[in-house]
Amino acid sequence: MSDYLRPRVLITGGAGFLGSHLCEKLLYMGYEVLCVDNFYTGRRDNVIHLMDNPHFEVMRHDICIPLYVEVDQIYNLACPASPIHYQFDPVQTTKTSVHGSINMLGLAKRVKAKIMQASTSEVYGDPIEHPQTEDYWGHVNPIGLRACYDEGKRCAETLFFDYYRQHGLQIKVARVFNTYGSRMHPNDGRVVSNFIVQALSGEDITIYGDGLQTRSFCYVDDLIQGFVALMQSPDDFTGPVNLGNPTEITMRDLAELILSMTDSSSRIVYKSLPVDDPIQRRPDITRANAFLSWKPEIPLENGLEKTIAYFSDLLKA
Repeated sequence: MSDYLRPRVLITGGAGFLGSHLCEKLLYMGYEVLCVDNFYTGRRDNVIHLMDNPHFEVMRHDICIPLYVEVDQIYNLACPASPIHYQFDPVQTTKTSVHGSINMLGLAKRVKAKIMQASTSEVYGDPIEHPQTEDYWGHVNPIGLRACYDEGKRCAETLFFDYYRQHGLQIKVARVFNTYGSRMHPNDGRVVSNFIVQALSGEDITIYGDGLQTRSFCYVDDLIQGFVALMQSPDDFTGPVNLGNPTEITMRDLAELILSMTDSSSRIVYKSLPVDDPIQRRPDITRANAFLSWKPEIPLENGLEKTIAYFSDLLKA
């Protein structure tokens, strides 16, 4: 593609788990990619293999500070996404979602760029409606330990739709459900990385609660396809749209599956359920299927096999 025609894309949080895969995908598609990250949870190792690409650039920057660049599209992924990380500095977490969104929306307005917000299934809180559709308003504790993330993301969605209504900005909002795959942080406290690292290390596998709470896990490659499909959708389709795998599994079954796949001798132990931890989580992806022709293709076992291989190599390094 001619450099004059090559679309310029900004990815905030571009050195993170999801962001690094998105950088890789868009470079492959012929885009010029600016990866912006403050490296709070993102890692340079996640994008080191892209550094030699002449159409890739990395900038250390915190989006709570305004950014002045010229781009055609913005994917706003910046925000710590695991409870361990976002609860470490909850005020900064909220600032990243709110101030960061204001800054990125202001940039999009100035350069007339299309902008996508990576929101989260956490906007549904501990849901009363199951599975969760985009029309469900959620059941969130606004003053709990998870509120810095949950309410921060909810406020970010509000800002996106107000910029859309008030300024005619081209926006897209994706609600991301549990995603897993290579480049997850090994100590992020998320269930898939926790179970795999514990199983490979021969440590006890920790289940919180009785293990009957459920999640639905989407492999990262499927999710990135959903991001791209959303950004390429017609301008009148703003979302919000659920992106996740509707196949539900209990934490107990997930632990046993990972034990079997790793041939681990680890034992399962049970601890108290964290405050406000959702009991059920499963997306209704009817809207994504209808408007984006998107649905996840990679079965859990196949995705886990790749993820286990990644963590196995990481632990040997």
